[in-house]
Amino acid sequence: MRTIANPGVNLVPMSVLIELQQAVAAVAVAVGPSVVGIGSRLRGSGVVTGPGRVLTNAHNLRGPEVTVRFADGRTARGTALGVDWDGDLAVVEVDTADVPAVAWSDGSATIGSAVFAAAATPAGGARVSFGFVSSVERAFRGPGGRRISGSLEHTAPLAPGSSGSPLLDTDGRLLGINTNRVGEGFYLALPADASLKARVDALAGGTSPEPVRLGIAVAPAHVARRLRRSVGLPERDGVLVRGVEDGSPAEAAGMAEGDLLVGAAGKSVTDVDDLHEILRDAGFPLEITLVRGAEERTVTVSAVPEAGAGE
Repeated sequence: MRTIANPGVNLVPMSVLIELQQAVAAVAVAVGPSVVGIGSRLRGSGVVTGPGRVLTNAHNLRGPEVTVRFADGRTARGTALGVDWDGDLAVVEVDTADVPAVAWSDGSATIGSAVFAAAATPAGGARVSFGFVSSVERAFRGPGGRRISGSLEHTAPLAPGSSGSPLLDTDGRLLGINTNRVGEGFYLALPADASLKARVDALAGGTSPEPVRLGIAVAPAHVARRLRRSVGLPERDGVLVRGVEDGSPAEAAGMAEGDLLVGAAGKSVTDVDDLHEILRDAGFPLEITLVRGAEERTVTVSAVPEAGAGE
């Protein structure tokens, strides 16, 4: 008996499958050597971005030194040049020998863009998978609990030990750094745009970002709304100042307990995450818009950034 294919089923043309097979193989050959394993037991992956430089996630590091495994099986001891814990990025200095650097793209992608993920494997060599961008401008929490915005969500499968691996466009250029898993089958990558390139260049130069601190203790937006309502003030989104450190930049600028911080550096502040992102990107002098009682005012914070935790 002869079997007849269901005429209502649209089968994928064999030519499409062959082209996809060739594309995956081409990425493995071109980019595979530039993908490295991070940690002696493959805590994560990384990618060679320049001579002696490997880019990975900060959460893959356990100290200033780390074992780097190359695709050909060679291992070398690397040293962290710069680490951005809030942004979950790190640049490691290591002998990359003649391993080529992956070219950067502009980091732009739209929903439906085809992508490849290339990650290290425990046995050496790279694992290459194929998928599509499923969402853009996604956010997640970094290792320090801070919100990281603007990520690309994609469907290229990734196994454990793939964080820090490169997400690639169809030309094999660096489109993003795979950083976070979202549920089953979805992954988030930091886009390799001009902003990330500048941050990576700074890390490679040995500059680890130190958080700009105002020197205030804060309460979340919902607490601020409740307290303002309880004393008859109109509700408004913002971050409530619960305390000001003695000798801090905030004290020098005249900020006080009970102020509602509603803007900074020309941007609105509706919650603590907004404030963290502005402080991460801004420097002093910094204009702060606040509401004291019912009066809105602007103060200028002028001081040298200090290292340490806090706002």
